[in-house]
Amino acid sequence: MQDYSDIREEVAKLCAQFPGPYWQAKDKVREYPSEFVAALGEAGYLAALIPEEYGGAGLPLSAAAAILEEIQRQGCNGGAVHAQMYVMGTVLRHGSEEQKARYLPRVATGELRLQAFGVTEPTSGTDTLSLKTVAKREGDSYIVNGQKLWTSRAEHSDLMILLARTTPREEAASRTEGLSVFLVDMKEALAAGTLSIRPIDTMMNHATTEIFFDNMRIPAANLIGEEGKGFRYILSGMNAERLLIAAECIGDAKWFIEKASSYAKERVLFGRPIGQNQGVQFPIARAYAQMRAAELLVRDGIAKYEAGDNAGAEANMAKMLAAEASWAAGEACIQTHGGFGFAAEYDIERKFRETRLYQVAPISTNMILSYVAEHVLGMPRSY
Repeated sequence: MQDYSDIREEVAKLCAQFPGPYWQAKDKVREYPSEFVAALGEAGYLAALIPEEYGGAGLPLSAAAAILEEIQRQGCNGGAVHAQMYVMGTVLRHGSEEQKARYLPRVATGELRLQAFGVTEPTSGTDTLSLKTVAKREGDSYIVNGQKLWTSRAEHSDLMILLARTTPREEAASRTEGLSVFLVDMKEALAAGTLSIRPIDTMMNHATTEIFFDNMRIPAANLIGEEGKGFRYILSGMNAERLLIAAECIGDAKWFIEKASSYAKERVLFGRPIGQNQGVQFPIARAYAQMRAAELLVRDGIAKYEAGDNAGAEANMAKMLAAEASWAAGEACIQTHGGFGFAAEYDIERKFRETRLYQVAPISTNMILSYVAEHVLGMPRSY
């Protein structure tokens, strides 16, 4: 797989303009890093996966993974932008030519941001098939009522990909039928008072929200693909999402490992560098080994994805192992730094909180293990 060293070098230069104090200040008041996002957009990185005919770079998933990994490795936070890279895949794969021509060029230029993904709900969580948000057809529109939870960056997005039920579950032809995907103009709905957003304060600065729909009207022309086929459309994008998140975790792990190993060589106690002690060396070395193993699986998954093969197993396992590797690297980094690891000025505690998220989102470790047990090992379905 191509390394994209030239892209990584340019991303690193851009990230250098947003050092630790910038992120510490944003984290302290839970503020969205608008300047960083704007810089990435102006440099064209947010349009990496948009085809050239719509004004994007037309790059493959491996390039997007390299961009996000490097952002994390440089100590920045790709969580503010990563959704735009994988959410737009739903439009690219299943949207009409009219929808793509209408929206993608403006997303590519940064005029519009498409980075809100309305799927999870308070009562269903990862049991997506049990969601209760309803979209009812009325003439040339759909009327939407319900709510979504953990819809991140909703306050900083113009468009949202929304999954809603269009056929009652008991009337659907199968358990996976009856859900549809829509492209929502959030600004229009907010102005009409039919969509409201409530920010959720979390342990990391992730700009996540709860969204309420009250007779929100969506033009029927904004239905993506066929009515009732939305669940499979969402599933088709999840492998890309998990591989990109895994790449971010690899970047986090590299940041922690580099930080820990450098400090271990420089910090002198009892007349010798603390890195001379095996008790300090071993956790860092083990974290490095975990990171390298996860990195290889990420690359394998991306290669299968780009070849058009089913990368479900690799994407799921890569996301799980990369998240565990970044957490282990964070543990080693904090332990190596001792009390300084908890000081905000070192950025370690911020990155530690941020990387913990990925063992839960966008899919939890237990769900991944259930997938592997059933679809790879052939065990009975557990849920």
